[in-house]
Amino acid sequence: MSLVETHSADGIVDIRLARAPVNALNPALCNDLTSAIAAAVDGGAQGIVLGGGEKVFSAGLDVPHLLSLGDDREALMSAWQSFFNAARAVAECPVPVVAAIGGHAPAGGCVLALCCDYRVMARSEDPAKPFRIGLNETQVGLVVPLGILRLMQRVVGTYRAERLVVAGDMVEAERAERIGLVDELVAFDQVNARAREWLAQLLKLPQPVMRQTRAIARADLVAAMQPEQIQLPKFIEAWSDPATQSALHALVARLRK
Repeated sequence: MSLVETHSADGIVDIRLARAPVNALNPALCNDLTSAIAAAVDGGAQGIVLGGGEKVFSAGLDVPHLLSLGDDREALMSAWQSFFNAARAVAECPVPVVAAIGGHAPAGGCVLALCCDYRVMARSEDPAKPFRIGLNETQVGLVVPLGILRLMQRVVGTYRAERLVVAGDMVEAERAERIGLVDELVAFDQVNARAREWLAQLLKLPQPVMRQTRAIARADLVAAMQPEQIQLPKFIEAWSDPATQSALHALVARLRK
């Protein structure tokens, strides 16, 4: 059974992450997402809306699963590669992809959103508990690869990206819109509709010209996601550092409370 759900209408394919409760990105979910994007394109999709769960778009990588792999370097490489393959599939998709962010999007969830063409995010119904988005890797002891830093830099600027990524800042939705980390904020129940609406307007343009121009404009994003910019073996070395492992185990302990 697939961990993503798809629906097609008017040339637009909705792909929704569907691994309860928080769409933690394990290899199975990442592989299903990669396959769903390929199937949508092969099926003639003109555009894709990438959605997630209510209140949590995706909580990022499945840390408990990764920790369960222990010192098995080959298994760790495979698990992380499945995630970067999925993010690369979004980045390299030949048709536009809009992120419909219905809730929090930390770490890997933020990476997927940054790989999209446009980001529509929900306002929380409770102002005291705003939804947040960001690359919070440093807060749990992980180094942000250069390519992922590049994704943040291209949407918020070099210096602001430095401040956000070094601090592992999770940005409230209202501020995220102000600084360009997301493009629009809408009511929770309007996220998917607005994402489709924005995409439908883009698809009214002459498609060959739009797609060629899009490919030129996104060349830096595609380059950022290439293996040499991620340096996965080096990342795995940092993952295995005792201080990083301690921070990750502490994170899992907090999540279980």
